[in-house]
Amino acid sequence: MASLIDAIDVKRKMYFEFENAPYYCLDVEVSTPTARGGQTLVRLKMRNLLTRAVFDKTFKAGEKFKEPDLETVEASYLYSDGDGSYFLDQTTFETLTLSADRLGDALDFLTEGMIIQLDKYNGNPIAVQLPATVELKVEYTEPGVRGDTASGGVTKPAKLETGLEIKVPFFIKNGEAVKVNTETKEFAGRA
Repeated sequence: MASLIDAIDVKRKMYFEFENAPYYCLDVEVSTPTARGGQTLVRLKMRNLLTRAVFDKTFKAGEKFKEPDLETVEASYLYSDGDGSYFLDQTTFETLTLSADRLGDALDFLTEGMIIQLDKYNGNPIAVQLPATVELKVEYTEPGVRGDTASGGVTKPAKLETGLEIKVPFFIKNGEAVKVNTETKEFAGRA
């Protein structure tokens, strides 16, 4: 039996279950009343881990939440097709499938064999956690013109092996590996 968490005890970056769905707490605001007999209220900014929706909701301090059955496993990316994307659990060697709507834009960063963290809720995969930066090869970019240097911040578009297009410095060539920030989708350096 999962333990119960009081609403007043929910902190930032905590996971809890509400209305049979897992949530992640983004922010907490506790308001204590000045009048005697008033109830302490807890306002939570929370993200539904199944739908990725973010919203605010106010609870009474004594309301209770279950601890969700969440697990993070190491998995390697195999491939994607019309039915979804496939991952291999590195512990059980079970093939896990995630639909495109659960992945969001993670496909822009996934290459075959890449090891990532996969979140499971009640044993079913629900999301992937990408590292802060990933290394991807430049598939095509225009050649830099002689005299172009790293200084000056001049950039050019580059298409990466996953199909993602980013801006890179002029000195980057075709076939070169670059680091890409997974949050901002920006060039983060040479690999």
